[in-house]
Amino acid sequence: MTAVKALVFDTFGTVVDWRSGIARALAPFLLAHGRADLDPFALADAWRKRYQPAMEECRAGRRPFTRLDVLHRENLETMLADHGFSAAAADLDALNLAWHALDPWPDVILGLHRLRRKFFVAPLSNGNILLLANMAKRAGIPWDAILGAETVQAYKPQPEAYTRTAEILGIAPAELCLVAAHNGDLRAARGAGLATAFVFRRGEHGPGQATDMTAEDPWDWICQDFIDLAQQLDC
Repeated sequence: MTAVKALVFDTFGTVVDWRSGIARALAPFLLAHGRADLDPFALADAWRKRYQPAMEECRAGRRPFTRLDVLHRENLETMLADHGFSAAAADLDALNLAWHALDPWPDVILGLHRLRRKFFVAPLSNGNILLLANMAKRAGIPWDAILGAETVQAYKPQPEAYTRTAEILGIAPAELCLVAAHNGDLRAARGAGLATAFVFRRGEHGPGQATDMTAEDPWDWICQDFIDLAQQLDC
């Protein structure tokens, strides 16, 4: 296997706990709008459920590439309408920024500091640049660069999302490793020629999680968390 020079990371679910962070932001929003009867975790799941269909409109060419902040904002409005209420545009704009303020899993900061001693580290996320930069500033995530989806003008699992990232870094796809908690993401990355590392995030979808509980393929590395990955890579 060609020596890996850079590690790029899926972000939502792999680096940060999106579900808890979005539910945390939704709870006071629901209270302020007289809808404390709604479960903020259920609404977080409902908001996230619209994520892939919205990007698929861009992937399929039915819509030009549109940054994730815009898709999230549209999805929020329609998700709330499905639950029978609306809110002022300014309130929705503010709530949409919850995606910029998600907390990393406990192992992430230390693990990335160790990994970046030896490798270039950056997100390979469907998130946009400002979203990922704000998230990193708030949480102290030590990226070497922010590679938002605008840089490749493609949404995973389109092959271009992976191959154009390698081109931007000036390396071969085999010299780039995707780290992700999602088997499907890793399959697409491997299909594009990247190395792969699976990390377990069994709490991403809450106590009822039924997907990505195991490493379904023989990935190049299989690790419990980022610290375990750093140990396997001698960092």
